[in-house]
Amino acid sequence: MHNDMQRRLTAEFIGTFWLVFGGCGAAVVSAAFPQLGIGFTGVAFAFGLTVLSMAYAVGHISGGHFNPAVTLGLWAAGRCANKHVVPYIVVQVVGAILASGVLYIIASGKPDWVPGGFASNGYGDLSPNHYSMLSCFLAELLLTFFFLMIIIGTTSKGAATGFAGIPIGLALTLIHLISIPITNTSVNPARSIAPALFAGGSYIAQLWLFIIAPIAGAMIAGVVARNLYDDSSMVETVVVEERRTN
Repeated sequence: MHNDMQRRLTAEFIGTFWLVFGGCGAAVVSAAFPQLGIGFTGVAFAFGLTVLSMAYAVGHISGGHFNPAVTLGLWAAGRCANKHVVPYIVVQVVGAILASGVLYIIASGKPDWVPGGFASNGYGDLSPNHYSMLSCFLAELLLTFFFLMIIIGTTSKGAATGFAGIPIGLALTLIHLISIPITNTSVNPARSIAPALFAGGSYIAQLWLFIIAPIAGAMIAGVVARNLYDDSSMVETVVVEERRTN
């Protein structure tokens, strides 16, 4: 049992590290690279590809959450065991912070580099397009709700076995295509906390929204899904395999 938990936590750590390093790294290093920058579309695909790749790499070990909101949403749906919730969230946040730290070291190696917002999320003056706090809250809540509905739906009984990682990764890409101009896209408290710690100041003060809104949206989705799908009593959701026996 101890070895199983260790494997799960290692998988969640690696997956979340990759998500933040890959997604935020694309935003910090490549988005506005002179002449050949990947822009919003490239960053959106970077985030989607991190989840898609790790879903298949380690999703069968831990369930492939890589996101505290996903863990809590799956718990609300009856898809995540109580004993996994707090340990998963802790390693997800730690993995995200370490990924941001490594990214900061790498990015700062460029002459005259200015960190700016360091891919942090924000509302009002810190929103990429200056959207209001209410607009940003509603966007994060709604997008996380649908992200969880897609995760739960594609891993439910009757869904195509072994293919869930693809729509989940593409869903995260779509979410970023919609909301990068609004909030710089969170739908993941760990992803928000980590870069904000390095951006500092007002970004840290605004973190509450990017913790509360994604978690609220995810948990609402979990409650809805519990009544929508006929296998909501499963102990966990696995993004690659339809079912897994402990």
